[in-house]
Amino acid sequence: MQIQMQGIHKAFGSNQVLSGVDFDLREGEVHALMGENGAGKSTLMNILTGLHPRDEGTILIDGKETYFVNPKEAERQGIAFIHQELNIWPDMTVAENLFIGKEMSSSWGLLKSKEMKALAKEQFKKLSVDIPLNIEAGQCSVGQQQMIEIAKALLTDAKVIIMDEPTSALTEREIQKLFEVIDSLKKEGVSIVYISHRMEEIFEICDRITVMRDGRTVDTKAIPQTNFDEVVKKMVGRELTERFPARNPSPGEVVLEVEHASRKGLFKDVSFKVREGEIVGFSGLMGSGRTEIMRALFGLDRLDQGEIRMFGKKAVIRKPVDAVKHGIGFITEDRKDEGLILDFSVRENMVLPSLSGFTSKGIISAQKEKMFVDALVKRLQIKTHSSETAAGNLSGGNQQKVVIAKWVGIGPKLLILDEPTRGVDVGAKREIYQLMNELTGHGVAIIMVSSELPEVLGMSDRIVVVHEGRITGELSKEEATQEKIMTLATGGQ
Repeated sequence: MQIQMQGIHKAFGSNQVLSGVDFDLREGEVHALMGENGAGKSTLMNILTGLHPRDEGTILIDGKETYFVNPKEAERQGIAFIHQELNIWPDMTVAENLFIGKEMSSSWGLLKSKEMKALAKEQFKKLSVDIPLNIEAGQCSVGQQQMIEIAKALLTDAKVIIMDEPTSALTEREIQKLFEVIDSLKKEGVSIVYISHRMEEIFEICDRITVMRDGRTVDTKAIPQTNFDEVVKKMVGRELTERFPARNPSPGEVVLEVEHASRKGLFKDVSFKVREGEIVGFSGLMGSGRTEIMRALFGLDRLDQGEIRMFGKKAVIRKPVDAVKHGIGFITEDRKDEGLILDFSVRENMVLPSLSGFTSKGIISAQKEKMFVDALVKRLQIKTHSSETAAGNLSGGNQQKVVIAKWVGIGPKLLILDEPTRGVDVGAKREIYQLMNELTGHGVAIIMVSSELPEVLGMSDRIVVVHEGRITGELSKEEATQEKIMTLATGGQ
């Protein structure tokens, strides 16, 4: 299938999102679509698949002018879209999620459960995925839910698959398996639109790249004809001299001390320290227990045993409000369901943990609140029409910035960042890294959980590696390498 999109325009009210975008997709190619958050990438693909109508422009599919009225129609014609924000029904089983709207039934209207499960197992085998089909999807990790979404798209027998940040929650092993699947799909003539902010992936698997900026097409090139620096400059309109800003840490006193922390079935005998002005990276494969440890520290889950101390004093943290009182902020990996209230405005989300600071005798000072929000929007360069815009209307990367702003606003002593740059573009990533440096410069202690090894190596002062719920090693910045981290992450010495 060949697709041509010419002169596509789209506005939402007074907000002009696309201004004459051109994009074409050839049969059997992997075409990268890149741009900063808010550049219009997802909107362009939503127009292609019929989620939004275009205002102007032409769409040709195999040379014929074609416009879909909804995504279901696009899917029937062979175009599948794996969205960045997962469309999982948490109370339904994994099998039910895979076949929702595509159920196989007999002439009597009875579901062919055995056939569907056999097909699902076959698809999971291709992806090297081991997820029970009968459990509720809500029990799965974010990474497992991502693999369910990928398997769901592959089950449609699509001719075109749009992948929006497909690897953002996957481990290195799962990413490599996905790349093998993509390569086999290419050989079968399937075309893939690959939206990602991970530059290494683009240069590893893509054939061509189209860069968008501010709702316009900047350039389309074959991958061998471009490079990292050129793509970044086209995306952000400026050069980024360094991918990771330099760090000169001066660790102070111990802020957090965890001793022999355990939670049955998730992690055991976990002990570590974090000092003022220090970034401690937590690395490990998906399901290793990294996120579960952080949830327990923040009071989202209970510890079965172990002790937490803040500045040398025992801290009893049974729920998140206890953690906040101790000066702990937690930027969760799941911004959609846990980090934001999507129907609330940017302002309302930002001030939620800090409301007491704007309140006197039960009355909120609108002026103080506005100054606080405006300063954070400006500092984090959050692209929003207004601070009263619903958080759900922002791009994924800008939603992540709102989550970060929310917790920075409490003036934390310790900030836990779980996948802080997931789904965030290269320019915004650097802004987040610079903010991390600023915070540690003011004495804030940071724990950063990340699945991106370059990020762990580039930003951490020390690296703690977790395997099957246990800490298997700790590496200094000087001694850490990708090979050493992966050895520890897989249970090696």
